[in-house]
Amino acid sequence: MTESKAAAEQADLEAGLKKSDTVEDVPPQPSVSSSPKAFASELHPAFYIAFWISTSSGVILFNKWVLASAKFHFPLFLTTWHMTFAAGMTQLMARHTNLLDSRHKVPMTLDLYKKTILPIVILFSLSLIGGNLAYLHLSVSFIQMLKASNAVVTLLATWAFKIVPPNLKVLGNVSLIVFGVLVASFGEIKFHLLGFIFQACGIIFEALRLVMVQRLLSSPELKMDPMVSLYYYAPACAVINGALMAVVEVPNMKLSDFANVGIPLFLCNGVVAFLLNVSTVLLIGKTSAVVLTMSGILKDILLVVASMVLFRDPVTGQQFFGYSIALGGLVYYKLGGEALQSITKDATLKFNSIRQNHPERLRYAVLAAGFFALCLLWFGMRRPQ
Repeated sequence: MTESKAAAEQADLEAGLKKSDTVEDVPPQPSVSSSPKAFASELHPAFYIAFWISTSSGVILFNKWVLASAKFHFPLFLTTWHMTFAAGMTQLMARHTNLLDSRHKVPMTLDLYKKTILPIVILFSLSLIGGNLAYLHLSVSFIQMLKASNAVVTLLATWAFKIVPPNLKVLGNVSLIVFGVLVASFGEIKFHLLGFIFQACGIIFEALRLVMVQRLLSSPELKMDPMVSLYYYAPACAVINGALMAVVEVPNMKLSDFANVGIPLFLCNGVVAFLLNVSTVLLIGKTSAVVLTMSGILKDILLVVASMVLFRDPVTGQQFFGYSIALGGLVYYKLGGEALQSITKDATLKFNSIRQNHPERLRYAVLAAGFFALCLLWFGMRRPQ
């Protein structure tokens, strides 16, 4: 297996997705010319990138607003609501569309479900709970910086479960990510130990879940695309999270807590969370794992900026420096040296072409980038009132 192919498969693993070649194994429906898929196939890849970045960022910012700004301090309810909404939508899709017909090829039994799906569901619930609890104590920007270490934790988990053999060279590459995250952590102004522990637990549980997903998807008898996996995961996640919510949060809930958010916003929150799963499937199916990797890095940067603008989360120069190191290490780890050289070469050729043929456009782009950098610096140096 070549280095670039291995990097692509690893990117799928870290995103919680199955391999792209498995998605492609699903045969097209005979009525594709008149189905929504025909229209979707004509769209530019930039649409899928923008769709995924919008939904992924939207879920994070929406959850942060509901849990912190709206003072709805019930993360277990929020995760239960997301999974309940996803379970209902996948059931409707299974009954009234052909988008989940590939589930009939999965020989799912009760024993197989308990041995394969249920452990993944438990880890998935724990990762969601830990991640949402972190939003009560940490800023969105700092959480995104911590999530850069997800690749490192997932790699170590694959070594621990002997899915891939340990590689000291790879460990040296990912150590740059750890160093960058440490630098950013020491520069965090609003550091909260409990929130840090919640986020760290969420990252660990997510890494373990991804390892178990890889083991599940590597078995020849079980092959399912992400939407089909959501069809199986969501109901059990909703039940487990609901049981925890009934014990921990329900005794403290009041009608006024829900009134502060409102039913329409809860519905919108559930729709955005479900659309994230749909956009992930579309992005992987219509582009590639490399595109997912680059889109994820762009999303993280935009989220840091959005956190500074919307929630006035201060970001220090030390955090910028540490996060830049972590992002650079993450790009190199996921793409590899050869892919980076190819991307750099293509970008240089494109830049030279624009400089020769459209110098005015390049001048405006430089001015816009400078203005954006000044605004970013201004928001970053501000302190919350």
